[in-house]
Amino acid sequence: MLSESQTGNAERGMRNAPIDQSEFPIPTSAFSSMPDHASSSTTPDVPVVVLSGPSGSGKTTVVSRLLEESPVKLVKSISATTRPARPGETDGEDYYFLSDDEFQAKRHAGEFLECAEVHKSGFWYGTLTSEVERARAAGGWSLLEIDVEGALNVMQRYPAAVSIFLSTPPDEHERRLRARGTEDEAVIQRRLQTAEQELKFADRYRHRVINASLDDAVQEICEILKSVAQSH
Repeated sequence: MLSESQTGNAERGMRNAPIDQSEFPIPTSAFSSMPDHASSSTTPDVPVVVLSGPSGSGKTTVVSRLLEESPVKLVKSISATTRPARPGETDGEDYYFLSDDEFQAKRHAGEFLECAEVHKSGFWYGTLTSEVERARAAGGWSLLEIDVEGALNVMQRYPAAVSIFLSTPPDEHERRLRARGTEDEAVIQRRLQTAEQELKFADRYRHRVINASLDDAVQEICEILKSVAQSH
């Protein structure tokens, strides 16, 4: 399987410099939306695993496999949102559905690891700091499947986070997006543009995994988690 863990992760894992917001070509609404006292770095009692990557990289499928096969117990973080629940969604399982007032109160109180208004939709999404405690109380590691913007915020808050950037092999991303058959051309082009920007931040992560084969990608991430567990 194609992977940078064999060629560059040792060096990449040493990079823990604070994030320079002026370098970001992607929107930095998550930075501006976080209260000042929420940006100080801390070290949680248990590792925090951050997985992100472009749309179409297979994150959701990989996460489902990791929850079953990981050598350490993983507890998937549940995001909070102000958007209405869709049919079949359950509060506290799919999302924490909050009113605008509830969400903003928590944001201003510094209760979010990261949060942002998504695509100027008027709906806010975020990861509550309490999700890390929930995982610890369950005897596991918190697994955050979040976008690149949110991940960079979490890595600033938790510099020791086990950050993993998942992507497709070169020239494979567009094919996978089109193979879904669920999005029109405008949406596909927007996702491709977003992916191009997100890939510029891949080296901010401790590990990069190329999802050429689902089994191999899951196995590689399991090896990463096993190594972290042995040194923790």
